[in-house]
Amino acid sequence: MTAEGLKAETVSLLQDLGLKEYEARSFLALTQLSTGTAKEVSEISEVPRTRVYDAVRVLESKGLVEVQHTNPQRFRAVSIEEATAILRQQYDARIDTLQSHLEALDLQPEVDDSDRTQEVWTLSGHDGIEARTHNLLADAESEIVLLVVEEELLTEALYERLHDAVDRGVDVIIGGETDAIIAKLDSEMPSVKVFETELDWLLGPASDDEVAISRLLLVDRTTLLVSSFYPDADPDESHEQAVFADGLENGIVILLRRIISSGLLPMANPVR
Repeated sequence: MTAEGLKAETVSLLQDLGLKEYEARSFLALTQLSTGTAKEVSEISEVPRTRVYDAVRVLESKGLVEVQHTNPQRFRAVSIEEATAILRQQYDARIDTLQSHLEALDLQPEVDDSDRTQEVWTLSGHDGIEARTHNLLADAESEIVLLVVEEELLTEALYERLHDAVDRGVDVIIGGETDAIIAKLDSEMPSVKVFETELDWLLGPASDDEVAISRLLLVDRTTLLVSSFYPDADPDESHEQAVFADGLENGIVILLRRIISSGLLPMANPVR
């Protein structure tokens, strides 16, 4: 990424965290200066000089910029560590407020679990699928069976959820498709059962243009998540999708449970 591209992305991220464009550009300029006047900030940020003062006032109120009341006034950004801590705190506070508002407005009646026995849903987008995966791991009560096909899925957040499950007494069994995945799992999760999957016929694409499975997750033998992607797609074109099935009587869950757990887990049928 070029320097200009990096700056543009940084400004965009700052806007995502609540700053307006001129505020983001002014703050970025100040991180590149030990101290700066409005004129110097304007030259670097390409923000009109008169608007720099407005932007700095907002940044000062957020604790991101300090002002020296000389003539002309000089400004400096707080340290990167302090700035990121402030922005993270503000972002988390907004998320907490959003959650409380959504919960207060959630008037949907509770659904009887007996109505969930044939639920099959689809999810799209890597971030959403990751979030659902981690939520399922966090809610597991008795058993987790996870097959990892894509090495990129082995994140610190995933390991943390799996370790938490082990600490809760949940049986965790993890499979991987490649030697590299198995080695990482053995290293990071020495206390759980790790196996090399023999499901190449199920997981691997027959040709370059076919969709490939990236993960298979079975929780408490009742909930299934299967995600897939196009392995040879350009990064901008890759689009992860998933099927989510819930319910003890769900035929998809039962079928995949038997395929995944064959030879690994007791095969007692669920009690109706």
